[in-house]
Amino acid sequence: MIQSGYQNILKLPDLKRKLLVTLALLFVYRVGVHVPTPGIDAAALASFFDSTRGTLFAMFNMFSGGALENLSVFALGIMPYISASIILQLMTVVVPHLEQLSKEGEHGRKKITQYTRYGTVVLSIIQGFGISVGLEAMTSPAGAPVVIYPGWGFRIITVITLTAGTAFIMWLGEQITERGIGNGISMIIFAGIVARMPTAIGNTLRLVSTGEMGIFTIIILIVLMVAVIGCIIFMEQSQRRIPVQYAKRVVGRKMYGGQTSHLPLKINTAGVIPPIFASSIIMFPATLANFIDLPLMKSVAAAMSPETIVYNLIYIGFIVFFCFFYTAVTFNPDDVAERMKKNGGYIPGIRPGKKTAEYIDRVLTRITLGGAMYVSAVCVLPTMLMTKFNVPFYFGGTALLIVVGVAIDTISQIETHMISRNYEGFLGKSGAIKGRR
Repeated sequence: MIQSGYQNILKLPDLKRKLLVTLALLFVYRVGVHVPTPGIDAAALASFFDSTRGTLFAMFNMFSGGALENLSVFALGIMPYISASIILQLMTVVVPHLEQLSKEGEHGRKKITQYTRYGTVVLSIIQGFGISVGLEAMTSPAGAPVVIYPGWGFRIITVITLTAGTAFIMWLGEQITERGIGNGISMIIFAGIVARMPTAIGNTLRLVSTGEMGIFTIIILIVLMVAVIGCIIFMEQSQRRIPVQYAKRVVGRKMYGGQTSHLPLKINTAGVIPPIFASSIIMFPATLANFIDLPLMKSVAAAMSPETIVYNLIYIGFIVFFCFFYTAVTFNPDDVAERMKKNGGYIPGIRPGKKTAEYIDRVLTRITLGGAMYVSAVCVLPTMLMTKFNVPFYFGGTALLIVVGVAIDTISQIETHMISRNYEGFLGKSGAIKGRR
């Protein structure tokens, strides 16, 4: 089955080109992760990160694909772009001009994208300056300074380097979305997480060989990961199907309609967006708190560690909020009800129009609550359990959700390309995967 799928990919020049473009751009991103920012003592920085395993730094380092640990030109990662997107989407609800742009189709989307790019640069400058100042105060556990020549020269170079790196990642993401396969931003985060897996496996095997971690613990972790992955795959493809009946209508000499269909509502409409958005918001202030050498900020950093109750409660709150917010932004029950009414469709037992919109909204709210609880559980519980086991890497539920979710969407897009060209799917007829959209 899978071998046949690979052969079918090679028969489609357009799909093969998209895959090669995606792989090439992701390769460029991974090369950039290893290009260091000038003025940093790499050994002192690596020693500092060795002492912060299992903390918020490890989580931020995971999302940047190891770029923060190396303080490379991509150290800020894609988080400033995500933060700018969050701000613009929130402002769309309250600012009339942005709300009007969001309704103007392609032109409006281009304008909002342009504003998002400007916001990304501004946030990158602010974050880059904060990190440069914090780095000057950092030392390794042995007392060696991380910055070789501190001062305004280092700060300016660091701000310019990190801002340019984030802008380049943003461009790479847009190119993947436009010319490749999958959502570019999600693919970059996916690549960063997957690239850390060999190092994580190596560290785990080293601990097993030295006796610091038992075989029984490894078995429990593997079973836990398999169970979480199975849960994610099941939930990401689950949907509530609302039956829709189409009335018969005569056009000329032909009769149309009279058939029964359904309106599929995903349990997790927002996909991996809520944990990514929640992480981007919660990580930045807490990360800055680690850089600023003040007792109050140290207390904040300690309280915002991933294994604390405070962090997890705030994290769950943000996930639930963004599940509802992103679903409300991307799915409008009024528009669905109006289109259904124009096409002669109705939900049995529900009056067309406003009543249909209210019914869809009520059903969507209930399943979104369930989806938010599922996402929160997947993102928080494995992380807490892995903290108890003293796992030497950060690869909790958030990472699993992103990796599995992005993989499902990417395979779904490949399936769509192949089916549209009348080829059997990537996994064969019995293995077709339903994407989130």
